[in-house]
Amino acid sequence: MRAATPSMYADVLTESTLRDVVDLAVRLVEFAGALIIFVGAAWAFVQFIGYGTVGLRKWRGTPGAEFGFNRIRLTLGRFLALGLEFQLAGDILRTAIAPSFTEIGQLAAIAAIRTVLNYILGREIEQERREIERLSPQTSAATPGTAP
Repeated sequence: MRAATPSMYADVLTESTLRDVVDLAVRLVEFAGALIIFVGAAWAFVQFIGYGTVGLRKWRGTPGAEFGFNRIRLTLGRFLALGLEFQLAGDILRTAIAPSFTEIGQLAAIAAIRTVLNYILGREIEQERREIERLSPQTSAATPGTAP
């Protein structure tokens, strides 16, 4: 049996084969990102409808009633942030093989836009988390064994 040499793999792993493999990986990663965003949006919609039929009418003028709505927004924001990360990963994979300057420029623009969106979503998530903690009855009560 002969030892494997780099030239033996050159025929198997041609640039076109590598492009096909990376293209499939890009499609899978982008599909995963889109699926995550869709699942998050569907979940948030169902939660909102459920919350709307039960508690939205009581929301106006009731202290702390927006707690459920903020929790829905927080969870949706997390789904969106994760989905955007997958979409960015797909864009990075797309330019992994012999990118042109045009592709690099497009990736930079897309990455900048998605990074800004992710940053804004992160700030929104943090703000919503603090609001939920402020409104949550469990966090306002003193925990046993801790100083007030």
